[in-house]
Amino acid sequence: MPPPLIAAAELGVSFRTMNDGDLPFVAELYASTRREEVAVTGWPIEVQEAFLRQQHEAQHRHYSINNADDEWLIIERGGEPIGRLYLGEHPERLHIIDISLVPSSRGMGIGGAILTDILAQARGLGKGLTIHIEKTNPARSLYLRLGFEVIEDKGVYDLMLAQP
Repeated sequence: MPPPLIAAAELGVSFRTMNDGDLPFVAELYASTRREEVAVTGWPIEVQEAFLRQQHEAQHRHYSINNADDEWLIIERGGEPIGRLYLGEHPERLHIIDISLVPSSRGMGIGGAILTDILAQARGLGKGLTIHIEKTNPARSLYLRLGFEVIEDKGVYDLMLAQP
């Protein structure tokens, strides 16, 4: 069940279940989150784009195998897709598998509003909320402001938890 939209709804955000027709959008969304990182390789653009496609396909396969029963949502605003949210529910916690927005929707408070709504859902269930986040992710400060704490160092990633 998607998280209820309260803060995010005030920004015109809605969710819908992802379907196979969304794969091109999701692949481009993934690439948009990694282009800067891949650009420093100096590879030709075509090689960079091929690499990003391959990485998305690998991630999608991994999620399809390991998170098939979880909630896979497309985030929309004004009827247009602007992001994705993959959310799992476990006995003691909710876990954000992935949340990302297209570049034009970042830094506008949309991610914070969605996270606020998921936190409210988790608290209403008496559960914590976890996410793995890269140590260099610019959204890290948002998670800290919302009450997440690092509970485990996973190398490139930290496992963060917001208590119920």
